[in-house]
Amino acid sequence: MLCLTRPTDPTWAALALADLATLLRDHAHCEMKAASNALSLAARWPERTEVARALVELAEEELRHFRGVLDELTRRGLTLGKPEVDVYAAELRKAIGVGRKGAPEDPLVDRLLVGAVIEARSCERFRLLCEALRARGDEPELLAFYEELFACEARHYRTFVDLATSVKADAAAVRARLEEIARAEGKLVEVLGKEPTVHG
Repeated sequence: MLCLTRPTDPTWAALALADLATLLRDHAHCEMKAASNALSLAARWPERTEVARALVELAEEELRHFRGVLDELTRRGLTLGKPEVDVYAAELRKAIGVGRKGAPEDPLVDRLLVGAVIEARSCERFRLLCEALRARGDEPELLAFYEELFACEARHYRTFVDLATSVKADAAAVRARLEEIARAEGKLVEVLGKEPTVHG
């Protein structure tokens, strides 16, 4: 799916739906971190005006999603709670050397492509949630919410890839780097998928 090299363990959706409180809390924090990441990138490369504008728009949408998950938590009488350490994102950045001194690739391109891969994984997981919710048939509002987010994550993936290509101006090089990052993410997913969280 999209750029992913390894599918999520099919048992993940049942695990996540069995602990909706944990899933929704984690999802809310994922949306907040996605918005923060987009704004951080826009602030660190302000000379890239068109990239910055696109990232601000993406951050605004991520904040709307954050609000939507908060509404869902409230509807269920749940509180947000404190964020857990995002092992998935941290390990992915570490695996490909993002932020490491002397990293060989353009740091903005790498960060955009990491964002693309994370959005791709979220998209895949939300599709699995939709399938499981559709089969259960008892959460129509939650199903509609995740169907909308499934489409948004796919669009965000495309946005990140397009932005990386606009920065690098070499579509083949961007595609090669995306494939490299996706392979690293696939290896990481081999040991994840055992927690009721969006990327865990």
